[in-house]
Amino acid sequence: MPTTSLSELVDELLSGIRPLPIVSAGVPVLRRPALPYDGQLAPDQLDRLLAAMRETMHSAPGVGLAAPQIGVPLRLAVIEDPAEVTAEVREARGRVPQPYRVLVNPVYEPIGDGRAAFFEGCLSIPGWAAVVSRPDRIRLRGQDETGRELDEEFTGWPARIVQHETDHLGGVLYLDLAETRSLSTAQAVSDYWSQPTPATAAHALGFPLRSATGATGATGAADAADAADDSGDTGATAP
Repeated sequence: MPTTSLSELVDELLSGIRPLPIVSAGVPVLRRPALPYDGQLAPDQLDRLLAAMRETMHSAPGVGLAAPQIGVPLRLAVIEDPAEVTAEVREARGRVPQPYRVLVNPVYEPIGDGRAAFFEGCLSIPGWAAVVSRPDRIRLRGQDETGRELDEEFTGWPARIVQHETDHLGGVLYLDLAETRSLSTAQAVSDYWSQPTPATAAHALGFPLRSATGATGATGAADAADAADDSGDTGATAP
């Protein structure tokens, strides 16, 4: 897409309603790899877009938001998680506070073989959640909003948020990676599967959980936890 078209798209978006409308699954922008960000927007325009994305993330509420989720096909995302949860949940899910961050052109790779299984939701797929097994430790590379190079390690819940948002930039939704038998409405998660880990759900619904070493089982706590993605719900949250 020409730079002028992207700039015009962002200007039109920012001149509209706030918080910004979130694109739902089925819209092509969520399934196409986003364009690398290389200065297509003026600095003040980028700042205003990121501020609007953060406002929209908070309003949803969520712990992450990728630019394609507001219809902008650029490799940009924002993340932030106050992690206001109980000590039991913090321990089971590795959920610690994540300050506000901007991710520009992020890429990640697993570190080691450890995995964790969580319920995930998504602001672009409201009302649903499913268990996704992901690497529990990753290396993130990219830039921040100032162009500073990033090369960092993330673990636990923050690692899941980073993976979920970066996947959005490649046209991947969490349902592409989920255990389909775990698919549940948000109400069902609240009513039945709000435990710190999804072991009970795995047993009742009949889906496997992959352990930290990659083994599978009907139940297990080492790799099981309710998930983070872009929504901020405590049962099945969405990075």
